Amino acid sequence: MMGAVNKPGFDKPKVGIIGTGAIGGFYGLMLARAGFDVHFLLRSEFSAVAERGLQINSAVHGPLTLHPAQAYSSAEDMPKCDWLLVGAKTTSNAGLAPSIIQAAKPDAKVLVLQNGLDVEDSLRELLPDSLHLLGGLCLICVHREGPGQVTHQALGAVNVGYHSGPAMDDGARMVIVEEGCGLFRAAGIDSQAMPNLQQARWQKLVWNIPYNGLSVLLGAGTTPLMADADSRALIQALMAEVVQGAKACGHDIPPGYADYLFMMTEKMPDYWPSMYHDFLHKRPLELQAIYARPLAAAKAEGCELPRIEALYRNLSFIDRRNV
Repeated sequence: MMGAVNKPGFDKPKVGIIGTGAIGGFYGLMLARAGFDVHFLLRSEFSAVAERGLQINSAVHGPLTLHPAQAYSSAEDMPKCDWLLVGAKTTSNAGLAPSIIQAAKPDAKVLVLQNGLDVEDSLRELLPDSLHLLGGLCLICVHREGPGQVTHQALGAVNVGYHSGPAMDDGARMVIVEEGCGLFRAAGIDSQAMPNLQQARWQKLVWNIPYNGLSVLLGAGTTPLMADADSRALIQALMAEVVQGAKACGHDIPPGYADYLFMMTEKMPDYWPSMYHDFLHKRPLELQAIYARPLAAAKAEGCELPRIEALYRNLSFIDRRNV
């Protein structure tokens, strides 16, 4: 049981979680634990969370429980929030806008905690101009175990960048980005400001493109993928293509970054990426955001990425049959 610990004289922003799965549940609970006023929007898991709260089994922080949790089945019932963290899958983005608008204060900051390229674009055109839209990249090993139950294996940082909204100049944008980073830091979570959101999303794809897709295609978590010479070579080749695609689109990935992610994954506990869990539970795979858009962006610059293209075509076949 955790209660909010509000510091005297410090007015903490009201935070709404749109999509309380593994990502939304973890970061929402951590923010509530730090004393923030956090409100969780749920669909199918509303009854379970309203009755039993949220539970996280964390290898980093130990067992954590938020009970009662401020849970809602409709955005209409939520208070107006200063910050909204979008933890739902990119496959549901088009349907999220009404809930975001309903739960947002007129000048709220909407932080999209999703993988892939250009994931903010489809939301931007559906939101009022008065709302700030930001992107958040979560460097975390976490998955949903059951209704209101999350397993956290490792890592946890969130890097934040500004996408669009009423903050027109770089200075005003960075003030809002730093405010977002401050939320997470207050909760004991490492968070860095990203001056270039598009480049940061390409950097995240260096990990997401090989490991998400290969976990589905080969039916393996990170440990066996890293233990086999052929899959290791394929991972490195896919990473190199992401770096090539990013460069074609004007984003130079730092030298050695792919090698750093490769070595980091070797040290991680065996992790099944989110795309594998979607496949396992027969949910649509996030193929547009993670594969189709980067491929199209690179192709528009005259850059072909044949290994990523082959992986994408295989996954598309699997996705269509997984019903």
